[in-house]
Amino acid sequence: MKHLAAPLMRTKLGNLELAYPTLMGSGCYGSGEEYAPFVDLAKIGGVVLKSVTRHPRLGNPTPRLVQTPGGMLNAIGLQNPGIDFYLEHEVRKFAERPCAVIGSVAGFSVDDYAYVTERLAARDEIDAIEVNISCPNVASEGETFACDPGLTAQVVRAARAATAKTLIVKLSPNVTDIAAIAREAEAAGADALAVVNTVRGMSIDVDRWAPRLGNVTGGLSGPAIRPIAVLAVYEVARAVSIPIVGQGGIETVRDALEFFLAGASAISIGTANFTDPRIPVRIVSELEDYLRARALGSVHDLVGKANVGFRSPGEYEGDAG
Repeated sequence: MKHLAAPLMRTKLGNLELAYPTLMGSGCYGSGEEYAPFVDLAKIGGVVLKSVTRHPRLGNPTPRLVQTPGGMLNAIGLQNPGIDFYLEHEVRKFAERPCAVIGSVAGFSVDDYAYVTERLAARDEIDAIEVNISCPNVASEGETFACDPGLTAQVVRAARAATAKTLIVKLSPNVTDIAAIAREAEAAGADALAVVNTVRGMSIDVDRWAPRLGNVTGGLSGPAIRPIAVLAVYEVARAVSIPIVGQGGIETVRDALEFFLAGASAISIGTANFTDPRIPVRIVSELEDYLRARALGSVHDLVGKANVGFRSPGEYEGDAG
């Protein structure tokens, strides 16, 4: 029997090449170091670091996490030490990671995003930048950047001017027309889009007659939002021609396949890592088996195949050998 070559698993997001099409969601895998004793980090595509802001933030009041059917609510509030401390004490630790390291930038003004992006992207330890636009613009009555096409474009243009490294813009599902937001992000210079962030929600303690989260509302993640996320990827893939990172409730290879077939070039795994940090490696192994069983040479052969209006981000270099 002829031995089939291993399917090609690498993918590209802008000028960032990933050995595997798997990213670990921001805040869900630490910096990778925490899971290194249990997982071979060389078997994942990359780790998206926790979002960092211009100034230190204490975050939201506790409780910050609430388990829900099919997922969880979180309201962390972007707790982080601020970019100055981050650059001085944290970033150098990422140099030894055997996978891509993607910094995540958050802000409350367009200038915040430009400033933090420029400083973080200047470090050699950082391979790319995720732009987390699910933050309120304090100069626009607290309107969330990700919910307004114009504000999205302003942030992406500012971040684009601050670095030549790959920019991955993370979109919110809490909008009427995510495709319109995606088109603005692409036109403003995004290299890729992460689709989607968490869905707004809340949970009430019926014994205390009070919200269970200290912040009242939070972001819902996990399997409960997967159909929402798959639809968002499907719609965005029909609207833009840059790569998409599909994310939202991925726990198994079949979950991942839905996102690839809808139009994602890579996937990001978040909540599932809290249950089992080995899930990303297992998904890659089972994805290879799936491709091999169908005599497909590359994960790229799956991208957008269930999406009639798919706008391909282009062929990836390399072969399956």
